[in-house]
Amino acid sequence: MADMLNRARLLKRGGGALLMLGLAPGAAVAAVGRAPAALSVSARNIGRRYAGDRTLLATVSPGIVGRDVAAIRFRLPGPASIKLEAVQTALRASRVVWETNARLGRGEHVVDWAPDLGTPVGSYVMRLTVVDRAGRKTVLGARRPLSVLQQKAPVVRVLGIEASFIHRSYVPGEPMELRIPAAAPALTLQFRRCGPEAVSTERNDELAGAPKGDPVPLDWTGKRSGPVTITVQAGGWPPGVYAARLTTEDGRIGFAPFILRASEAEPRKQLIVMPTNTWQAYNFYDRDGDGWGDTWYAGGSPRVDLLRPYRDRGVPPRFKTYDRAFLRWLARTGRTPDFAADDDLETFATGDDLRARYDLLVFPGHSEYMTAHAYDVVERFRDLGGRLIFLSANNFFWNVETDGTTLRRVRQWRELGRPEARLLGVQYRANDDGRRQGAYTVVAAEAAPWLFDKTGLVTGSTFGETVGGYGIEIDMATPDSPLGTIVLARVVDLFGPGLSGEMTYYETEAGARVFSAGTLDFGGSATFWPISRLLTNLWNHMLADVVSPPPPVEPPPPSSG
Repeated sequence: MADMLNRARLLKRGGGALLMLGLAPGAAVAAVGRAPAALSVSARNIGRRYAGDRTLLATVSPGIVGRDVAAIRFRLPGPASIKLEAVQTALRASRVVWETNARLGRGEHVVDWAPDLGTPVGSYVMRLTVVDRAGRKTVLGARRPLSVLQQKAPVVRVLGIEASFIHRSYVPGEPMELRIPAAAPALTLQFRRCGPEAVSTERNDELAGAPKGDPVPLDWTGKRSGPVTITVQAGGWPPGVYAARLTTEDGRIGFAPFILRASEAEPRKQLIVMPTNTWQAYNFYDRDGDGWGDTWYAGGSPRVDLLRPYRDRGVPPRFKTYDRAFLRWLARTGRTPDFAADDDLETFATGDDLRARYDLLVFPGHSEYMTAHAYDVVERFRDLGGRLIFLSANNFFWNVETDGTTLRRVRQWRELGRPEARLLGVQYRANDDGRRQGAYTVVAAEAAPWLFDKTGLVTGSTFGETVGGYGIEIDMATPDSPLGTIVLARVVDLFGPGLSGEMTYYETEAGARVFSAGTLDFGGSATFWPISRLLTNLWNHMLADVVSPPPPVEPPPPSSG
């Protein structure tokens, strides 16, 4: 084939090497799904294919010689100007990481893209724009296809170390299946516990964590062409958020997070529920290879795959800004509650069982997506005197259904006659994606002196300026809020007159106590003053004067008559 190819000079922008080749007339090009027949587009790794590659999907691994170049082939029916772009897709802010432009003649052509080592891992739509001499334009990859079968543009997947566990949570000693696609001769595995780390990272795609156990070398010879599943095991460590950290000799890193629960033998009365459904709902990892993240936030309504890795080196979306600080606060204050993933709530038959085991449930992150069963057991937990803390906003907003491996969004809970304010005291009202942030103003310190104790805050005081303010999304009390719901503080008129983030608290006759922060990023400031003290006061108050749940009602004995 080499003697049939003619080189052409092209312009390029962004990282990666470029080679344009013009094929001699009549050279073979693979057929492509539903792409225009005249263009006959295809993509492939110029070396050995990866598992799952197909006509319109090629996987490359930067820095791995022989597997670091993707060839994009197409046929032009006549002379035309072309632009080929590597696009990292998103609903609102797709990003071009590389492009090239050229004027080409009739016939078949090949463009090689070799992403450099700095190219973020993930899928890239190779958006092809063709303008013929008459000015007629054809664009492949301008919008998300309805299905993989209707995909028209080629996609290049830039492979990193993309690992994920089969389940979201485990107990110590339980075998854990870890699925790893990685192009490397060897890997090193090290477990990390998130929260107790001595040094904080400023990267959004890193789970620093404190090392747990010894590093384990993994020989990856013969395992570089597709995902491989290995079985590992966590030690007898405290409950929490952990990650398997995988590294290569050339410095590439990937993380696979998981929740470690307390065993049945060591019950704990406080439970932290991490927002694993929301993590995956926001995950832009593209498992089906159409170039768009399998998420509702990339357009369309795909089923969300709960088993896939997280796109950004395995780190859950917004973990650094929404979740990490609370874990650090727990570690700094010596608290060791139990932990759970969202789907662990499904394992409780009723809220009675949940209440029998725990006195306090804390939802520290953005728990937006809840199944009907999870909603039922948490609401029943509250009705039986359980205490609840919500440190974010827009919680329990969407009803979702799961079959164990995928998540489907159904309808908003308030549209189903169950407004979340009945449980939380507040519910979602507005957002602006974080363009405006504001400080809280205390409006009722006298109603909860226990919360503001030793903080120096009184009615009229403000807090949160030192962390840049709060907002992104806001909650407010509504007529559906339980009787006696108190607004303790507000981010006043953040999104306009009357649109304020509201921090609330209420109690019930059964002994329940429910606190909601009212802004999306409140928990993300847990380690800053005075929020750290507010959390200490809140935690202590929630555990004081706990009312034991009533014993389960035994069914009456069968009648002997």
